[in-house]
Amino acid sequence: MISLLFAMDKNRVIGKDHTLPWYLPNDLKFFKRLTTSQTIIMGRKTFDSMNGPLPNRNNIVITHDQSFTHPDCKVIHNIEDIQKLNQEQPNQEWFVIGGEEIFRQVLDFADRIYMTYIDASFEGDTFFPTFDGSNWEMTDKQMGVTDEKNKYDHYFITYDRKK
Repeated sequence: MISLLFAMDKNRVIGKDHTLPWYLPNDLKFFKRLTTSQTIIMGRKTFDSMNGPLPNRNNIVITHDQSFTHPDCKVIHNIEDIQKLNQEQPNQEWFVIGGEEIFRQVLDFADRIYMTYIDASFEGDTFFPTFDGSNWEMTDKQMGVTDEKNKYDHYFITYDRKK
């Protein structure tokens, strides 16, 4: 199963200057809970913004740069490789975590979306692409706890592609 995992604000912002424009510990915990001991797939710019591979996960970096290597990551060079991985291991969940261009390319064949929706507006330069909601069914929606550390109203929403 190919799943997209991201947080976005009410204007579809997912990033600014290669970082998250908000601090929301609940979202970080959600991300960690879903991806620990799993495989995450990201574009090279997203990988660079994290200062290395995330621990306790299989990290896959997708890049057009044929010379790119990293000792702690698998490297793939085209979007079709994600589909091949999924065909070879269909019982595994593959978490695509960004960035914008990777989301745009994978959205058409992803099976699931895990979205943290932040009910606020932020300045950003990276956006989640618009998508046809008629192709998706909301299967879960949980309101996150707002407190002194998590200052923004937010929701953890899961969509599954309609069959």
